[in-house]
Amino acid sequence: MIHFSASAVAAEVWLAAAYCLTLVGLAYVIDGLARRAAAVSEGGLSGGFVYHSDHDAWQCPQDQWLWPRSFDAQNRVMRYRATPSVCNACPVRDTCTTSPSGREVQRAVDSWPASESARFYRGLACTVVAFGLVWPVGTALTGPGSDSLLVLCVAVIAALLLSLPLWSHLRRTPVFIPEGVVHRSLDDAVAEREAAASELTRRRSSYGSDRRGPGPEAAR
Repeated sequence: MIHFSASAVAAEVWLAAAYCLTLVGLAYVIDGLARRAAAVSEGGLSGGFVYHSDHDAWQCPQDQWLWPRSFDAQNRVMRYRATPSVCNACPVRDTCTTSPSGREVQRAVDSWPASESARFYRGLACTVVAFGLVWPVGTALTGPGSDSLLVLCVAVIAALLLSLPLWSHLRRTPVFIPEGVVHRSLDDAVAEREAAASELTRRRSSYGSDRRGPGPEAAR
């Protein structure tokens, strides 16, 4: 039968165990703050638009729909866009978008923490956990007494079990791309919007020139 005596455990051992578990808690704080910031950012970017997973489409506050148009494989986002004719005739268009090709909304296809920014913060949290294991493991290698070794082992095992969710769910999930949706990078999407804006400007200029055609004096 094992007899454990807390008085036989050195203060350094208790500090190492407490340090290990404290850093696990800090890792969860980092992960939680990053998750909350991502949720707030996503809500702000949607601007009141509601995503319907059953249709894989967004619904705007004016009850119009934005359907998937392209997928950016590098940034792992799906881009959705409204019908330009509907968007350009919207009474609140000026407060929604300046794009002549319709309002665009993006959605990260990877759930937390598999998105790019989430993987960074999750990696940071896991690094904090790893640093927390260094002190108790190093202390255990110095050959402390059996009571001290038991405390260190319990702290390390508890830290590993508590941090297990932080090390999981980092894999990217396969993305279902609807038929007709093309792969387009961010640069391609920006170039497409600029081309659409230039074309609209050219049409307006051409239309204005036609309206300013020969006046009455030229018709004589």
